[in-house]
Amino acid sequence: MLLLPLIACAPPPAAFAPPEADSALQRKAQSRFTQEAVVAAHPLAAKAGAAMLAAGGSAVDAAVAAQLVLGLVEPQSSGIGGGGFLVYWDGQRVRAYDGRETAPALADENLFLTAEGRPWPFSQAVASGASVGVPGLLSLLETAHRAHGRLPWAQLTEPARQLAEAGVPIGPRLHKLLQVDSMLRSDPAAAAHFYDEQGKPLSLGTRLRNPAYAALMQRVAELGAKALQDGPAGLQLVERVQQHKRPGRLSLQDLQGYRVLEREPTCWVWQRWRVCGPPVPASGALFVGQVLALSGPADLRTASGQHRFLEASRLAGADRDQHVGDPAFVVPPAGRWGSLLDADYLAERSTLIGERAAARVQAGQPRGSQRSWAPQPIVVEAGTTHLSVVDREGRAVSLTSSIESAFGNRMLLDGGTGLPGGYFANNQLTDFSFQPRQGGRLVANRVEGGKRPRSSMAPLLVFDRADGQLLGVLGSPGGLAIPFFLSKTLLHLQRGDSLQAAIDAPNLGHFQGQAVLEVGSGESLMALGHRTSVAPMTSGTHAIWRRPEGGWWAASDPRREGDAAGR
Repeated sequence: MLLLPLIACAPPPAAFAPPEADSALQRKAQSRFTQEAVVAAHPLAAKAGAAMLAAGGSAVDAAVAAQLVLGLVEPQSSGIGGGGFLVYWDGQRVRAYDGRETAPALADENLFLTAEGRPWPFSQAVASGASVGVPGLLSLLETAHRAHGRLPWAQLTEPARQLAEAGVPIGPRLHKLLQVDSMLRSDPAAAAHFYDEQGKPLSLGTRLRNPAYAALMQRVAELGAKALQDGPAGLQLVERVQQHKRPGRLSLQDLQGYRVLEREPTCWVWQRWRVCGPPVPASGALFVGQVLALSGPADLRTASGQHRFLEASRLAGADRDQHVGDPAFVVPPAGRWGSLLDADYLAERSTLIGERAAARVQAGQPRGSQRSWAPQPIVVEAGTTHLSVVDREGRAVSLTSSIESAFGNRMLLDGGTGLPGGYFANNQLTDFSFQPRQGGRLVANRVEGGKRPRSSMAPLLVFDRADGQLLGVLGSPGGLAIPFFLSKTLLHLQRGDSLQAAIDAPNLGHFQGQAVLEVGSGESLMALGHRTSVAPMTSGTHAIWRRPEGGWWAASDPRREGDAAGR
């Protein structure tokens, strides 16, 4: 979901913010499953995950297989060149795995500054070697499988390998993105793979084979994450980054030194639920927790409810932009990130929400905060995917992954196979603040060697606060809009809407001083002092929710091509 460039004051040029596929709702119905379910951004990915469940696999097994297929069929959104966050319910406790990319060891706060100290144009930063972070996705999947998998690792790579060999039809969303992206053709490998001799995208429905990806899946089956950390694939990635016309600082030592981190999840109680998501450097769970608490019982069908939601979002956004950064480098407010979700702090913040839009919103300071960072300038987050899984034993995975912009940094890599196709390198380092200082103060999310950039990803698990029973699994792509999509969905579910209706409900959010609505004129909000605009908001919320009578509802977002599978 690439929303920000639709707003007049957004900084990146349209060439690096291609519109998503048509966001008009395609009628979908939630599916009922009695035992297990997978919801993913493409039907083939959902089927691959469901096949692992049917073979006796765990929720993690299904997630691994589905994600590897997504890297093939939805290459613009995620893949082995990127990273992600995985939240897992093992039946007893929630576990959070951080597979976020890291900055190379030699990166520093001047990475995206000119010799004169000015930030690079956003488009140049994206399409550069400097934007490539150390990939973490394969290590994330491998780590989760080692702890919670049942099926052999090699078996999980087979659906992606077989599909890559046989070829997959180009779908509407990928086809439209190929049409509007102005930079992808500049990469010879990508141009040869996705475009014809006249530079036009291959036709909708063309069966696109990816021999390089198939060969890479074979290597991954044999070597796991090491397939991308050294050998031909690792050497090629480092070489392409270092020899780019705008070179980066990635090294083979960076690839080999990457580590997935298991962290304590971010959990909070809201109404009758307990909600858990990934911790910082993912800011999405904190953001959702704040928005829900500050919104109260807002009815998003009314202008007053939308107003409260938007003002809550502004307050949460101000806190995120000032306080949040990699916890290995950034001290949290009052010494703990949970201070931003404390009831007393949020009660104090809620008094700032009036009957009209506030002229200005600033970050708060939880009691006991020692250091105040500078607010981060505007940052753009984009191409992402999400999948949700529940297995027959009630274990669950919520996984959000990304290569950042659509098609990442636009480098298609064959992994040293010499074959057509491959995977895209990420541009996740553009999630850092390009400017390390504002007004003489340091920005928490500035570039530093080995640091993980802040993310808005928010794979969530929802529990009944009374008995601890797992109720739901959900998440969405959408960059900075992810917390808005999920907060909206949870608010509708709390009011009794069906899972599909909650996902289908119109999106809204607040970006760069404007209230953005998916539908409507915005006149009622304008009367309350909001600047408004109407624009497509292509969420991709994929969710599973417990049925009171037993089993599960599973639903995919009608704005994208996702689907559910299971039994």
